[in-house]
Order: sequence, then structure tokens, then C-alpha cells
Amino acid sequence: MAQYILRRLLLLIPTLIGVLLVSFVMIQFVPGGPVEQMVQQLRGKDGGGGEVAASGGGYRGAQGVDPDKIKEIRKLYGFDKPAHERFFDMMGRYARFDLGQSYFQPKSVLQLIKEKLPVSISLGLWSFLIVYAVSIPLGIAKAVRHGSAFDLWTSTVILVGYAIPGFVLGVVLLVLFGGGSFVQWFPLRNLTSDNFAQLTLIGKVLDYFWHLTLPLICLVVGSFAVTTMLTKNTFLEEIRRQYVLTARAKGLSERTVFYKHIFRNALIPLVTAFPAAFIGAFFTGSLLIETLFSLDGLGLLSYNSVIQRDYPVVLGSLYVFSIIGLITKLITDISYTWVDPRVKFDALA
Repeated sequence: MAQYILRRLLLLIPTLIGVLLVSFVMIQFVPGGPVEQMVQQLRGKDGGGGEVAASGGGYRGAQGVDPDKIKEIRKLYGFDKPAHERFFDMMGRYARFDLGQSYFQPKSVLQLIKEKLPVSISLGLWSFLIVYAVSIPLGIAKAVRHGSAFDLWTSTVILVGYAIPGFVLGVVLLVLFGGGSFVQWFPLRNLTSDNFAQLTLIGKVLDYFWHLTLPLICLVVGSFAVTTMLTKNTFLEEIRRQYVLTARAKGLSERTVFYKHIFRNALIPLVTAFPAAFIGAFFTGSLLIETLFSLDGLGLLSYNSVIQRDYPVVLGSLYVFSIIGLITKLITDISYTWVDPRVKFDALA
């Protein structure tokens, strides 16, 4: 086990370098980089090509701007150095977990990520817990009552919810309950009210969930179907196996057969997927949901950094998410052996 974990940890290094190298190269050719944006602002116009445009004879649209001024701007953003030198400088800083400074905000990338985490954690954690708390018991109930009226109407309900886009549901909820054309029962922005600090402990909890109610509804309604149907199909597959028939033939009660045999084996794919789903929930917040309910989370940060060509934020957040994703994959593989001892590390290598 130790050798396998060490080997996987060592593989993180070339994987991270590859992800960042591909992203870094692509960024060099994206039009409208920070230097060109500054040049266009000086000229009062929009447009432009990628940062590598300078190597072909200057920035497009730079006519009328002092060349020395352009050199100062390039030096300000670090584009006075060759691309390969900038990449190795970036990797050296990332090795110390120094993610650099934002081009357009007077804050470090790490500070920006920390500021946005409360929103993403709130949306991710509670949506994850709600989905699993509802979907797994519902999936088990559907498997036990397969083909019944209960199975039919619950499938209809969750599939209808799956078919409704979250942002469309959000618009409807805002119109109905957020001060649209009907009533205003729920707030329209932020995680807490302006007087949050003056509230009692119970008041703070209620205020927090009051703000989260509509966004969470939009996030979880479409997520029930996948986990519920996965749970149902996994349990159905186990129920039909030969060892279940053998256990019943030996005279074991249905309760014993279900909880001591079926339940343990059927939960293997769900438990092994738990680490990835749990960690992933923090970083998969919907940009549209955050925008719709004025929640400033990681989704909105990533989108704005791409639009603004804030390269340190783009690459820094990608670096953090890649590390978390790779470590989560390792934890998922290790959890296989914890849940099912028949799985060997040699098979996972």
C-alpha cells in the first residue's frame, strides 16, 4: 500500500506540470490579453489578439501609443520575458504555493480563493448532503418495490426534476417567492443579511438557511435522478445474484438477507464514489445559480477571471483544483480496498 501511494503521489508532479503547460500555452494565443486591454484603454478602443502577437511586430491597435509606454505595461504584467521563462518562474512559485497576484484586483490569488470559498462550500456541502440523504434511501426503496406504483411515480418526479434546468427553476422561484410578481419570502443576494452580526445564534442559523433555500432548491432538484437511479440499479443487481437466492433458501429472514448481504455489497460503488462527490461538490457550483442569486463564489470568480484575462487567477485556481482532484482520485482508489478487501493495489496501479 505504501509503495502504491508513493507512486501515485509522484505521478501528481508530471500530471500537474502537463495540465499547467497545456493551459499556459493556450493562454498565450487567447485574444484580448491584459497588455492589449491596457493598450486599447489608452486608445479608447476594444479588440486585439493574443499576447504572442507582440512577437510578430507589435500589438494590433497599438498605433498612437508610445512604444515605451507599451514596454512599461508589458513589464508590469511580466510579458517582457520569454514565454518559457515565465512558465518556469510560475512553476517555481507554485512549488512554494505562491499563486501570485491578480492583475485587476489588489489581492493575491490565494486570498481571492479563500474569500470565495464560503459561498462554494455552503452550496456544495449542503447540496451534497441533501442529495445523498434523499437519493440513497429513495433508491433503496425503489429497488425493494421495483415495478410498483411507488417506483413509477417517484421515477416520474425525479426525471421531471432532472429535465428542468437549474437556472430556469431559479428564475421561476425568484418570480414566485423572491419579490417578482407574487411574494417576497426569500432574499435575493448574499449568504447572510446585513445585520447578521447582531443576531442570536439561532437567528444566525435561520438567516443563513433562509438565504440558501432558493439556491439549494435549484441545485438539488436536478441532482436527485442520477444518484437515485444508480442506487436503485445497484441494489437490483445485487438482489438478483445467486448468493441472495442461496441465503433465502437457507431460511434467512428478508431483513438479514438485505442488511447482512445485499446492503453491504450494493453500497460499494456508492461509498467509493463518496470522496470524489464530496470534494467535487465544493468546486462545482453553478455559475448561473451564483449569478442569479448574487452569490460571489468560485464559479463567478473563475468566469470573471477568464473574461478579464486575469491569468494568475485562472492558472492559480486551476492549480489548486487540479491538486484537489488528483488527491481525491487517490483517496477514491484507496477506499476501494477499504470497502472491498478483494481489490488489490496491483490491480489499481
